[in-house]
Amino acid sequence: MKALLIGECREGKLLESTYELFGFAQQFGAEPELFIVGSEGQLPAFSGKLYLADASTAGEYNPDLHREMVLQAVEKSGAEYVVFIHSSYGWDLAPRVAAKLKSAQVSEIMALKDGAFEVGCCNAKMRRTVKPATAKAVLTIQSGAFPVLQPGGSPQTEKLSASVSSNLEFTGYEPAEAKDVDLAKAEVIVTAGRGIGKKENVPVIHALAKALGGELGASRPVVDAGWVEHSHQVGTTGQTVSPKLYIACGVSGAIQHLAGMKKSDFIVAVNKDKDAPIGEIADVLVVADVMQFVPALTARVA
Repeated sequence: MKALLIGECREGKLLESTYELFGFAQQFGAEPELFIVGSEGQLPAFSGKLYLADASTAGEYNPDLHREMVLQAVEKSGAEYVVFIHSSYGWDLAPRVAAKLKSAQVSEIMALKDGAFEVGCCNAKMRRTVKPATAKAVLTIQSGAFPVLQPGGSPQTEKLSASVSSNLEFTGYEPAEAKDVDLAKAEVIVTAGRGIGKKENVPVIHALAKALGGELGASRPVVDAGWVEHSHQVGTTGQTVSPKLYIACGVSGAIQHLAGMKKSDFIVAVNKDKDAPIGEIADVLVVADVMQFVPALTARVA
């Protein structure tokens, strides 16, 4: 089984998420080949076959042109699976490739299970398992769901080119809108999860954050419920953070949340469920009622 991995470069740099594709391929048991729109100086350490499109002529964003070059790589590689990161680039290009191949597309894969794919549903609050019914399939994987893997070695490079008329002109990247709270700069973050019970309990979590000289974070369910402003949300649909100390209060540990905070230096999870997924990455798991433990901790550090 062979998988064509679609790496990403931005502003002259290979994105680290490209190496998550290799982590997926290893878990899936697929032989990886790689496609990149980039330059010779951006090639990853990888000993397999690499299909390279020159970014100076193809541009960093030109979906019709990139689609044609991906299709060339699919034909040359004979890959059964074409795998993107579920990024703005991946979710734009993947359906274009799937439509041309007349193949199934499975989006935002979170895990593998018995040769099938686990994806989110019901606003990512539940999971379902799916398996493509076509000979080829186009996949996108959730950022942070699979480990970073740097295979090492030097690639066997084959250059690709194509010519497609387009009315699109890529003019560059626009900085994201400034947020009320820049959690990316915080050294300490104390996050409120759905396990805190109700909106009226948010100040208890915020008090601990202030006592530690940090910022208040929030999981997506808390933000969706209107308990905390979106500017405090941690995760792939919020802010990606890497503080020195991250305290998760009543956070179960959905993939999207873990992807946004798993690079924290030290993680403390407070949850009455000892089997909560966040316990798998926490340095310390406190099995306790959040609303009993957090006030006691705040009193000790205040």
